[in-house]
This record gives sequence, structure tokens and C-alpha cells, in this order.
Amino acid sequence: MNFFERQLEVRRASARLVWLFALAVLIIVAFVDLAVWVAFRLGHRPTGVAVRVLVAAGLLTVLVIGLTSWIRTLLLRRGGGGKVAVALGGVVVPPDTAAPGLRRLRNVVEEIAIASGMPVPQLYVLPHEPGINAFAAGWTPANAAIVVTGGALARLNRDELQGVVAHEFSHIVNGDMRLNIRLMGVLAGIVGLAVLGRMLLSGRGSRRQAGPLVLPALAAVAAGYAGVLIGRLIKAGVSRQREFLADASAVQFTRQTAGLAGALKKIGGVPAGSRLHAAKAEDVSHMLFGEGRKSLPLFATHPPLERRIQLLDPAFDVRELDELGARWTAVPPSGTDEDRALGLAGPAAPVAVPASVAAPPATVVASIGNPASGSFGHAGGLLRGIPEDVQAQARRAETVVPLVLGLLLSAQPHMRTAQYRLLAARLGTPLADAAWREGERLRGLDPALRLPLTELAFPALSGRPAHELHAVQAVLSEVVRLDGNVDTFEYCLSTLLSRDLHEAVHHRPPWPVRRIALPHAGPAVAALFAVVAAVGHREQAAAEAAFRAGLSRVVLVATVPFQPPAQAWQALDGVWPVLDGLAGPDKALVVEGLTTVIGNDGVVGVAESELLRTVCAMLHCPLPPLMTVGVSHQPLPPRT
Repeated sequence: MNFFERQLEVRRASARLVWLFALAVLIIVAFVDLAVWVAFRLGHRPTGVAVRVLVAAGLLTVLVIGLTSWIRTLLLRRGGGGKVAVALGGVVVPPDTAAPGLRRLRNVVEEIAIASGMPVPQLYVLPHEPGINAFAAGWTPANAAIVVTGGALARLNRDELQGVVAHEFSHIVNGDMRLNIRLMGVLAGIVGLAVLGRMLLSGRGSRRQAGPLVLPALAAVAAGYAGVLIGRLIKAGVSRQREFLADASAVQFTRQTAGLAGALKKIGGVPAGSRLHAAKAEDVSHMLFGEGRKSLPLFATHPPLERRIQLLDPAFDVRELDELGARWTAVPPSGTDEDRALGLAGPAAPVAVPASVAAPPATVVASIGNPASGSFGHAGGLLRGIPEDVQAQARRAETVVPLVLGLLLSAQPHMRTAQYRLLAARLGTPLADAAWREGERLRGLDPALRLPLTELAFPALSGRPAHELHAVQAVLSEVVRLDGNVDTFEYCLSTLLSRDLHEAVHHRPPWPVRRIALPHAGPAVAALFAVVAAVGHREQAAAEAAFRAGLSRVVLVATVPFQPPAQAWQALDGVWPVLDGLAGPDKALVVEGLTTVIGNDGVVGVAESELLRTVCAMLHCPLPPLMTVGVSHQPLPPRT
């Protein structure tokens, strides 16, 4: 199952959730109407009166459930994953943390984020939870958070932690987070009815009023808790299969089963298991890596632990858990001790980034949301290629904004001066001075490391105050487009940052997403292919040949003229709202066609790689970093 198929399955699951929710509401409405019928003796009233009362009771019930569900979902959506983490006692892990255990966790998260083509999420720890568990929460990848328990940090070695984090990234990539937030909203709506019933019981007033109100109030309470049982059944049914898929994705991503299987074995062997003690643990039970509370099999949100281990380790014998439990009860496992024994505790050596020829289009499409076997090592090599002092600047809230702006400053002195003046006018002289210094220091940075550096900087950047983010977002495009000759990297960086910052603040894309069929998106596809062909091929004939090869993959009319837009960056800005509205299979065709354009000459350069990753990111199709031939960036066609 590829990324687009998994996305389709998530949408189907969301549709099933809507229907199941509607069914649960109908059952509850019927229950409440029955209680109202008995309490108000509607059988002895005129038919018209009885019908009006029953309709009013039903509408009130639907209103309470629907409004509560909508408000809860909206609050969770606006708060992002951090709101869910804090509600359970989560403590944020600073991007620049120096604590060894937290630094190890953050290193793993950063490597997996870059390897999967996703923004680095916010990171939280539940320090007082001894069980081994984790979850991912948020509405979009730009406001996602990964939460790990203190028990997971203490008990898991690096490979096991990597397997757990990869499992949670699978939920982010596949869109499970949004489904999980909707589940929380649904359950909140149903519980809201029970809360209303308790309010009626506690404030029913005089004895004369008590008679007709007690039974409906009791019915509301009973219906609310019956609805909770129904909701838990829905939650269990929706989430169990997602856990199997996340396990499989984590293995495919890390290319080893021992880490994930080891983490599951420790859950089964350590006394604390995967239990959470937080009062609101039930709210996130369907989001967790392991079962947060003991429950009947019918209400279990996760497949049996033994079954998950056996799928990863066919030779596993369930009796092994008893042996491990006896050993770990006497001497609890230590992840850091195991790291030292496995040789994983010291800093890894930098890894050279190998050059490669263009991958087949089908291979690139298959890698979306499915990092290849070398992606994790490649991402680690990219991170280790960034100087440590530069990484430190990217992780600090007080230095991240100058660093990002410094990346965009031109190497040409006159343009650099103009950009400095613009920054000073918009953001103040101190910030412009700091950006100038960072630009000087970053001038010699390998081009292949610049986008990974911005991904590394995203948590610290997105944590800045909203007004500051708005100001930075507003100035990004002005800085890179000051002279009209936009470098590919400048466009990619400013566009991706602007989009991610908008989603981090507003929790939605910068444009309204409207569904569109591929034939109607033809002009946007042609404009995109023409720009990319012009960037990657110096000769007009070669660029046109690449353009036509890409169109043939998308099954568009081959007679479309090859006309690179005069204002390339404006043309690209106009294609994102159109192409993001395509269905998954159509997006896959566009990416396949774009890969054909890029690889028509047999080589993928850094500029082409960044454009391809930018296009995929703008279409919400995360593409791992490609191993590319290092070439100089080509400017987008200048304005005439």
C-alpha cells in the first residue's frame, strides 16, 4: 500500500467514522425520546403536541452532541499537538536541549523528520509516566507534536526508540492524526450529553419541577454513557488496523524489525508496561503506541501485544515475555547502558553524500511517504554535515530568525545591501545586523545542506510569537524577489517556510482546498513542468523534450506549447492551490510526470531535487531527500 492508497484509506475511515457517529446519535436520540415520552406521559397528549415535544427533545440532543463535538474539535485543531500533550502533563523538550537522554530523543526525531521529508515536529516528554509509550498529535504536520513517556526514554535503547518514533511518524505522514482528533471530538460530544444530564439533576429546583425533569435527566446521563461505550467501540474498530499499518511503515522506514520488536517486548516485560496514569489517558488511548489502560478485548484500541511482536519476529515465543519480565523486575533495563554496549552512545562520524543518477519516476512516487532503505542514513549524513555551531543556532529561539534570513541573503554585494536595508526597515536594525552576520557565516555551506538546515530550524522558528512569525512570513518573499532574479533555492526555501509557518499558525493551507479533476488542472501542470524543465536543462531543445516527456506521463495533450512563464515564480505561486486540490492518484501522476521532466537527461541536480521536494511538500506529499549530483543552482527564468 503506497502513500496515496493509505491516504485514501484514511479518508474512508473518516467517512465510516461519520456514519458510525450518526448511528450512535440516532440511538441516543431514540433513547432520550423514549424517556421523554414516559416522563411527560405523551401517550395521553394530543398527537401534534407529542410529536412537537419529541422533535424538540431530539433536536436538543443532537444540538448538544454536535455543538460539543464541534467546539472540542475546533479547540484541539487550533491548539495543535502541543495542547494535547500539555493536557496530559507533557513538558516541552527545547530544540537546543543538552540533557543526554533528551538530546538522543531529539536527534532521532530530527533524523526521521528530514529522512521522511516532513517538518521537524514539536517534542514533549511525560516525565512522570514510567510506562513505555508515545503518541503523535496535531491537525497538520506543521503543528504536529510527538510525545514520549519518561519510561520510554529510560528503558529503550536508540534502535528501539527509533522504531517507536518511526511508528509515530507513520501516523503523521498517513493522516492518522487528523482522524484521531476527530475521534476525540466525537467522544467529547457524546459525553457532553451525560454532563448536561448531571447538570439537570443537580439544578432541577423545586420538588414540583423534579418529577418531569428527573427522568429525562437520568436518560441523558444513561444515554451519554451508553454513547461512550458505543464511542469506544468505534474508536477501537478504527484504530486497531491503523496500528498494524504503522508498525509495518516503521519497519519499512527503519529497515530493521529488532528495534520495534524490542520496544514491544519491553512493554510486555517491564512491570509498568505501557500504562499511563494521567487522568485524561482515556482521551488519547487510540493515539498511543501501546495500550494506555487495561480494557476488555472488545474495547482494545490496539492489537494484542503478542500478535504485534510475532508479525515482527516470527520466531518469538510468548513464554519469552515471562522470562524477560522476571529479569527486568529484578533489574530494570537501561536504554543508555544498552546503547553503550551496542556502540550507539558516541557521536557518529559524518557520512559522505554519494552522487546518483536520476531514479525511475515510479520509484520516486513509491518513495513518497515511504523513505527508501538509505533515507535514514542519508538524513543522518546530512545532519552531521551541518557544522555543530550552525545546528546550535538553528535550535535556539533567539538566533533562529537571523539564521533563516541569513540563508536568503545574496552573494552579490549590491543585492545583499539592498536586502539588508529591507530587513532593517521591516524588522529592525538589530535583526538585520544579525541576519547579515549569519549570511556571511553560511555563504560556504554546501547547497545540499541548506534545506535540511531550515527543517532543523523549524521547531525553534514556529515557537516564536505569532506576531513575529507574521512579520517574518511577510518579508520572506520580498527578500528573495527584490531583484526579480530568483534563485531556485531562495524560492524553495521562502515558499516552504511561508507555507509551513502559515499552517503552524492557522492550522490550514494558505489557500482553500477545492477538489479538481486532472483534466481541469492541465494549464497548472503545463506551467509547472515548463518552469522545472527550464531550470534543469540549459538547451531549449532539451528542455522542451523533457517538458513533453513529462506531459506524456500525465496523459495530457502533447500539443501544449512549451512556453516557460516570463514570471516563473508568480506562475508557480498560482499552481499550488490548483494542484493541491487533486485527488491522490492524480497527484501521483503529476509527481511521476515531474520526475520524468527532471530525469530526462539522466541526472538530478541539487536545484532540481529541491524543486521536486518543494512541489511534493506543497501538494502535501512528503518526499524524502534525494541523493543528488551537486551542481550549482540555476535561477528561475527572470522577469521580462
